[in-house]
Amino acid sequence: MPAKSALIFLILASIALAQDKPAPSLSENQIRQLIRQTAENDMANDKRQRDYTYIQREEESKLNGKGQAKSTETKTSEIMEIYGEQVERLIAKDDKPLSDKDAKKEEEKIQKLIDKRKNESPEDRKKREDKEEKEREQNRQFVREVADAYNFHFVGIDSLAGRDTYVIDGEPRPGYEPHLKEARILPKFRFRAWIDKDESQWKKLDIQCIDTVSFGLFLARIHKGSRIVIEQTRINDEVWLPQHVNVKVDVRLALLKDFNVEDDITYRDYKKFRTDTKIVPIGELQPQR
Repeated sequence: MPAKSALIFLILASIALAQDKPAPSLSENQIRQLIRQTAENDMANDKRQRDYTYIQREEESKLNGKGQAKSTETKTSEIMEIYGEQVERLIAKDDKPLSDKDAKKEEEKIQKLIDKRKNESPEDRKKREDKEEKEREQNRQFVREVADAYNFHFVGIDSLAGRDTYVIDGEPRPGYEPHLKEARILPKFRFRAWIDKDESQWKKLDIQCIDTVSFGLFLARIHKGSRIVIEQTRINDEVWLPQHVNVKVDVRLALLKDFNVEDDITYRDYKKFRTDTKIVPIGELQPQR
């Protein structure tokens, strides 16, 4: 057999073998464990995010009945942490820097918080920190319930940003009884998740509302069809942090008319700062190089 023909034969044989080889898959129990591990990793990410400053740009559009934007506003903020509390400092509106007057107001707002925390009594500080820890624990419990609230289906493997991800669908599990009051909304949503194969971190979530969700004794309702898409990115080879969030929501507030809104948020310029002290004034943030 000529060399060229032999090479073609080997290529075709390799393709045939690859087609005959079963695609990798995950059982539902394996997926459930993966979801739990991903949730734990995500909570660790949330804690590490407090070691970073970053820029957040939010674009909010009010939509008409055809889903077209009637009006759009943007605001850009610097996010930092002061005394263990995440603080947002507005730096631009509609992609234009703030006026000197508005910029001064933002600086005064931050300084007011710094002064308040500096003069906080040990008792008040402990009370505040205990309340924050309680809220974090409630969030942890809520995230853990996701693994029990859904039936999972392995879709396949997809490459996102050059990394292999498991693609998994989650459908509300019939008969699910939530342990937390807040988890009662879970059966109202379905989702598809892209989970990084090597690090068990979720890369992307596509969440869809499949039934009306009511809040506050029917004072607010999110209608069927609302959707949230969340994407994360790997930062400094140590943490996965938000990159992009898109929210399309049809909501009715109290007895007012329905609001159809799209919110698009991007995150950039993550910079790790040294946390040698609990006080991190604006002008003294020290990004690590």
